[in-house]
Amino acid sequence: MEQTRALNALEPFLALTKSASSPRAAADLISRATSHPNTFIFAELLQAPQIQALANAPPEQASYLSLLKIFSYGTYNDYTNTSNLPPLNPQQILKLRQLSFLTLARDPINLSYGNLLRKLGLETQRELEDLVISAIYAGLVSGTLDPYHRVVCLSSVSPLRDLPPASIPSMLRTLDAWSSRCVSTLAELEKQIESVKAEALKRKESINREREELDKATSLEKQGEGKTLDKSGQGDLFAHLTRKLGAGAASKRGNGGLDREDSDDMDLDDDDDDFVEPKESRAAKKRTFFGKS
Repeated sequence: MEQTRALNALEPFLALTKSASSPRAAADLISRATSHPNTFIFAELLQAPQIQALANAPPEQASYLSLLKIFSYGTYNDYTNTSNLPPLNPQQILKLRQLSFLTLARDPINLSYGNLLRKLGLETQRELEDLVISAIYAGLVSGTLDPYHRVVCLSSVSPLRDLPPASIPSMLRTLDAWSSRCVSTLAELEKQIESVKAEALKRKESINREREELDKATSLEKQGEGKTLDKSGQGDLFAHLTRKLGAGAASKRGNGGLDREDSDDMDLDDDDDDFVEPKESRAAKKRTFFGKS
């Protein structure tokens, strides 16, 4: 979004380059483009033939080409350390400091108040905080101020700086190194994944073996319990019959060890012993004995 807005803001100045046939017109175009509040990308303007022609212009106009290069990929420190550059108006000073802040924001080490004050040519903490707030409102960065710890905390930085001409080989080397690290990291991750898979397979096989052994042991135990239950059932039947037979023998022992008929005979014999013959019967027996009827 910020890049699109910056490119759209630069479009009118790119169209004006066709009419900037003189070095003075080209220098004036650079001054106007760098003063606009929404222009932050200047690579296309810098590559325009009319602007590049300033390299062969008188020093007064040629210095504007150097100024545009600083606005494109330099910093405020580069401006102060370079001599014979055109003076800046307040809008250009604010713009160059904002762009320099974007470059410094790439490294969190640079975001302390002391370092920013020194690199941006500011004198007070209030000036620095106003600059950071203007960058936040312009959509250049997202973050907060931490006055207690005297540091700027950023969460995002917009890609609104042009690349220096000599930065591409260095960037390619950085990307190659990053790619090599990614390849080695992926290879190491693949090894770790294979190791985890092999360990998981061994664990699964071990669990399956233990489960099979447990199933076998459970089956054997059930079979053993079945046999034990069969023997126990036979023993219970034998014990039941024994108890029944024992109860019958005990009952007979309680009745003298005889059956009911024997018991009745015993009762009759006992009655004969206890029987008292009547007197009339005894008298009749005596008469028969003495021959009297």
